[in-house]
Amino acid sequence: MLSQLLSGPLLAPKYLYWMWQGFLTTLWLTVMVAFCATLLGMALAAARSSGLRLLSTPATAYTSLFRNTPLLVQLLFWYFGLPSLFPEGAMDWLNADPRLTLFGPLALSWPSYEFLAALCGLVFYSTAYVSEEIRSGMRGVAPGQALAGAAIGMTRWQVLRHVVLPQAVRLALPPLLGQYMNILKNTSLTMGIGLAELSYTSRQVESETFLAFQAFGFATLLYIAAIALIESAGHVHLRARRARQGRT
Repeated sequence: MLSQLLSGPLLAPKYLYWMWQGFLTTLWLTVMVAFCATLLGMALAAARSSGLRLLSTPATAYTSLFRNTPLLVQLLFWYFGLPSLFPEGAMDWLNADPRLTLFGPLALSWPSYEFLAALCGLVFYSTAYVSEEIRSGMRGVAPGQALAGAAIGMTRWQVLRHVVLPQAVRLALPPLLGQYMNILKNTSLTMGIGLAELSYTSRQVESETFLAFQAFGFATLLYIAAIALIESAGHVHLRARRARQGRT
């Protein structure tokens, strides 16, 4: 693919810059979704494993709802459906120039509504999957660990927070990396709500230059590079953890 990209007509620097900006948006969205989904996933996994029906039943319903509905439909709901509940004029404010001048050259800016809708949709969807991976990790923690925590006077929630969940996340790291890769790939669906991420910008470049192979080929290489970066980071962390365990 790389040789074919270099041998054919090349994209102008302007179009490469468009795609690079879209790639940065994809990476930033992926990082934010992975971070939020991991935190919410731990809370959801703890709720499902709490043994309290008041917590486990809503958590189970949440997981079933978001795992069994298409992501694109959820994104369309956040972008088109939710604004119908907003007060009049709220969307005009959200779609205005997202910049608030503080004083002098300092200004406070916030993301576009497309980015916020994409963030909400991906976080709520990904949390359902991340929580299942963490819950599987929790089942891999030896029961004696929780008993030892209770023996030194820790409450049930303290045992979950300080003993079980940290170990569960470490055990679930390999499948969690797979979920983070899925999050990166799922960001491409946000082009359906107009977010200028990598897939959206590559489609723009293709429609303006008619160089479909070059535009989508370059986008593919960027996706592969990002996936390889996540995978490499995971391998480095796992090797470092094995090395620490070997020393002990």
